[in-house]
Amino acid sequence: MAVPLDPEMFDPVCPSDLSPVRFGDKWAGMIIRCLEAGPRRFSELRVPLRGITAKVLTRSLRTLERDGLVGRTVQAGPVRRVEYALTPLGRGLLGPMDVACEWTGRHWDELLDAREGVLPVAAAD
Repeated sequence: MAVPLDPEMFDPVCPSDLSPVRFGDKWAGMIIRCLEAGPRRFSELRVPLRGITAKVLTRSLRTLERDGLVGRTVQAGPVRRVEYALTPLGRGLLGPMDVACEWTGRHWDELLDAREGVLPVAAAD
């Protein structure tokens, strides 16, 4: 059995949309991080992704599955069990995500200043 996901694995004051590098939709990068250590059930994913609705999580998982980044496995039995896991293609995205996160961390203050309007926006020609 996998170690439970940490409910605090994502800092609530760290908006994923601050990074100019986006992997899929708003939630995709965080979902990929949740699956990094192995397969997870839908209910497990909801623990660290507290702000996501079931509908949005379902849509994000389907998009990741459609794009070949996440696989969905249904295990038959008295109780149907569905697990989501990174595919080899999805696992290959972890390295670029690490680089993007590192870059964002180095430029955090500049990104915040720009977002808050401290830096002037270049005028359109």
